[in-house]
Amino acid sequence: MSRGLQRARKGVALGAAVGIVAALSLTAWSTMTRVKEPKYAVESSEGDFEVRAYAPRVVAETLVDGSFGSGGSEAFGRLAGYIFGKNAASSTIAMTAPVGQRAASRMLAMTAPVGQAREGAAWRVTFTMPEGETLASLPCPLDERVHLRAVDAARYAVVRFSGRWTDEKMAERTGALRAWALRQGLDVAGEPEANRYNPPWTPWFLRRNEVWLALAPAATAAGATQR
Repeated sequence: MSRGLQRARKGVALGAAVGIVAALSLTAWSTMTRVKEPKYAVESSEGDFEVRAYAPRVVAETLVDGSFGSGGSEAFGRLAGYIFGKNAASSTIAMTAPVGQRAASRMLAMTAPVGQAREGAAWRVTFTMPEGETLASLPCPLDERVHLRAVDAARYAVVRFSGRWTDEKMAERTGALRAWALRQGLDVAGEPEANRYNPPWTPWFLRRNEVWLALAPAATAAGATQR
């Protein structure tokens, strides 16, 4: 085979690879911009760090054992089952908003983030339910390991980053967030919670990841920016 033909084939292969990455990136970006998330007010910010105030919301949650990765995957399957129809109303999920409605079936809008926090020897993994939903309006889970819970209004110190989740990255970002909260004089009142905003096929460089630390209650600062 001539060198010219080899170079041509390599060029075609490289072009195809770039095209695939571009297509995945575009899909991921499109999904990111459509999926809703809970509204919050920014009380203060500095670089990748923020203090946010969240309104009350409802979450579907489950407890799992295992490592961060394996436990999170198992929990994701349970919670996805709930929003894909494993519930008393056979409700299904819509990846975009607004959503449609069909006879004998309510549709739940997908929201972000997916939260994960250590709970003793287990992980508590949560899906935030769409804005406006209540414990009374949501269908009951058919999986007894999945529960609905109302979350009160709360404040969090948050650090945002991209890339893959690793134990090292989690520890490094949590440490940085604790140090920032200490410098800001913030009263941390909870253990760290990992929050992921993207589906697993999202390229690592487009992923939005966050670590949250719950803060002691305080009045929302004047002039906070609504998101």
